[in-house]
Amino acid sequence: MNSNSDLQIAGDILEVQHLLQPAREHPATVAEFVGLARTIAADRAQWAPLVRYDTTTRWYHRLRIGPGYEVWLLSWVPGQGSGLHDHGPSSGVLTVLEGRLTERTARATRALDSGAQRVFAPGYAHEVVNDSFEPAVSLHIYYPGLTEMPMHAAQCAPAAVDVVPA
Repeated sequence: MNSNSDLQIAGDILEVQHLLQPAREHPATVAEFVGLARTIAADRAQWAPLVRYDTTTRWYHRLRIGPGYEVWLLSWVPGQGSGLHDHGPSSGVLTVLEGRLTERTARATRALDSGAQRVFAPGYAHEVVNDSFEPAVSLHIYYPGLTEMPMHAAQCAPAAVDVVPA
């Protein structure tokens, strides 16, 4: 029998392991970093016991590092804020794990409830504030890892992208 079927010519692809691409151990695209943030957010047992609240300053803890990226856990008591800043050459994903944060840019003010995500590119300037009456917790992924956080006096921000929770 003469057939041009790829399956008949090559055989079952699952039997030819060397032709399968290995799953990536670490994220490499914006979508994969968003997915990593959602995976960590869903695993409350991983991050919740680490959270601390500090009334004098925002509390933060580096939760994970990978090749070229890092994951930070932050807590915010009412009234705490970041000040207007950017992240230097780093892109980022901000995910609200608990509570509500407010993000302010030159273009908009956004309420970010639990589950909300923001994705931003290098040079994106914003201020994040807990202006609610309850503490909040957020997750931040930076690629490449955060090396600088320049503060800004005037508001000027390139666009960021809202990510709708799945």
